[in-house]
Amino acid sequence: MEALEVLAKAGRGWRLPHAALLLAENGVPVFPCVSGGKTPLIRDGRGFLDATTDPKRVRAWWRRSPWANIGIPTGAASGLVVVDVDMHGSANGMESFVRVGDAGLVEGWGVLVGTPTGGQHAYFPTIPGVEQRSWQVGSAGIDFRGDGGYIVAPPSVRLIDGIPIRYKVAVEHLGSASPVDSVRLRDFLDPRATVAAHPASGRDRDGADAERLAAWLGRQATDRNLKLFWASCRLAEGGVPVTDAVDALVTAAQSDFGEREITRTVYSAYRSVGA
Repeated sequence: MEALEVLAKAGRGWRLPHAALLLAENGVPVFPCVSGGKTPLIRDGRGFLDATTDPKRVRAWWRRSPWANIGIPTGAASGLVVVDVDMHGSANGMESFVRVGDAGLVEGWGVLVGTPTGGQHAYFPTIPGVEQRSWQVGSAGIDFRGDGGYIVAPPSVRLIDGIPIRYKVAVEHLGSASPVDSVRLRDFLDPRATVAAHPASGRDRDGADAERLAAWLGRQATDRNLKLFWASCRLAEGGVPVTDAVDALVTAAQSDFGEREITRTVYSAYRSVGA
C-alpha cells in the first residue's frame, strides 16, 4: 500500500500496537512516543531517527509499551509531509488554512486528521528527490513537518487536561492526493520569510539543546516561568522551529512544568521574538 493509504487504514480504530505494525509492514517507519504525549519514548536512543520498518523491533517496542503513541518521521523517510494547523495561543490556524486553500496551495492533501487540541494535520505525499525542510509560521498558526521532523499519527491519544483524546482520520482524498509546494506555501503565509538550509536537522540540534537546557533550568534560582520563557526565546532566536522547541523543552522541563504550560510559554516567547 502507498504511505497515505496505509496511514488512513491504520487510523481506523486499530489498537496502537496493531496500527504501528501495520504501518511498519507496509514501509512506513515508526517509533514509540510516550503514552498520552508527543515525546519520543526511546530515551537512550536518537528519538525519531530510530524509526524503523522492522516488524520484530516494532513488536518489541509496543510489547513493552502497549499504550505508546505512534511517531512517524516526515519527509523522505516516510514519503509523507504534513501541514500542521495549530490552534494554540492567539493564532487561528484554521483561518489560515482556509486562506491558503482559497489560494489553491493545499489542494492535494490525501488524509485530513483531527488533532486532540482542536487543530488538524493535512497529509501530503512527498516530492520524489526533493528535500522539503520543516518550518513554522507562528503568526499564522501553521507548521510544516517535512525532512528533519516527525508527527504523531492516528490512532494515537493525547491527554488534554487529563482527558484522553484521539487523533482521528476525518476525511480521505486518497485518489486525488498530490504534493504540496512547501516553499510557495511559506512565502504566501509569511512573505518576509526565507527558507534557510541547516547543516543538521532541528531535531538533531534540539536533542543536545534539551540536555543543556535541562541542566541550565535546574541551576537557575529565578522565577521558573521567567527561565522557561528565556530558554524559549533563545531557541526562537536560533531558528529552531516552534514545534521542535516545544518537544525539546517538554523533555527538559517536564519535572517542573506541565506540557500544556510549556506549550503556552513557548508560543508566547516565539510571538515575542517574532519567529
